[in-house]
Amino acid sequence: MNELRAILSDSIARLLTDEVTVDVRRSAEDGDWPTALWTKLEENGHPRVLVPEDQGGVGGGWLDAHTVIQAAGRFAAPVPISETILAGRILADAALDVPDGPITIAPVRPDEVLKISRTGNSWSLSGTVSRVPWGAAADHLAVQAEADGQPHVALVAQGQASIQADRNIAREPRDTLTFEGAAVIAAAPASDRDSLWRYGAMIRSAQIAGALETVLDQSVQYANDRVQFGRPIGKFQAVQQQLAILAGQTAAVGAAAETAFGKAEAGDPEFEIMVAKTRASEAAEAAASIAHQTHGAIGFTYEHTLHYATRRLWSWRAEFGTASHWAGRLGRLAAGRGADALWPMVVAR
Repeated sequence: MNELRAILSDSIARLLTDEVTVDVRRSAEDGDWPTALWTKLEENGHPRVLVPEDQGGVGGGWLDAHTVIQAAGRFAAPVPISETILAGRILADAALDVPDGPITIAPVRPDEVLKISRTGNSWSLSGTVSRVPWGAAADHLAVQAEADGQPHVALVAQGQASIQADRNIAREPRDTLTFEGAAVIAAAPASDRDSLWRYGAMIRSAQIAGALETVLDQSVQYANDRVQFGRPIGKFQAVQQQLAILAGQTAAVGAAAETAFGKAEAGDPEFEIMVAKTRASEAAEAAASIAHQTHGAIGFTYEHTLHYATRRLWSWRAEFGTASHWAGRLGRLAAGRGADALWPMVVAR
């Protein structure tokens, strides 16, 4: 771990421990924006970890961002910090200025396409995108759009879209935005029409890895504390076996997500993203099941904190592509290269 990553790891853990309380989570689920939490994050530079220093950012790499994003998942931080981090990188790569404040991203579904058109020196944006994280709350929106069939990145200010508010299972905002000739602050050509969506899958993998750590910690603690038939339930072999499976799932997803971020820093991470999101989405379902079985009835109550992690697991597993979607892409990639190339492709990583 380099010096920047060590500093980020320590600072984000302390900040989220202090600021992401049960009251803050509940207030956010009721629709209140956690101003104090976001202010502290911005003061520490966490949302701009991938923005170059000459553009007012931290100048970190993908593995530095992984430290922040996984922590956000572990603490169930009710703000779009992961989306803002990715938006900052997408905008910076396109040589566009990165504004302060929360930024969200769109589209988050591969079948949705936004169009931008140019008139003189001005750009306008049209189209509808659904399930946009914090679409109504974010100050700006970073989008991938098409202009004359070519991929572009564009920055749009809040207030340019008509909004249909919605939420996911974790009660995080997931809004539908409709643009009709909306004013665009800035736009630039992009090298890849899929990059925002692919990297979105990568950040969800890291968030799931963080949430799995919380689920594992809570399940082990409860199994050691809950006494039945004269001894902690964690002493029973059946429970130990399930907790071992949960620990294995957590370790596997953590390794897959970190590997994808590491590959993003070194080159093209497409293969690693496919693996990470497939593995993370599959583990989310299995882990949530084991955790709730371990906790019994108490785990399903709103008063217990387990659901802040498990509801996010159920939500995040389907965002930016389900397990079956990414497994299908991975299978097509392997099949396309042929049987003789499969083993070399795996061991090369």
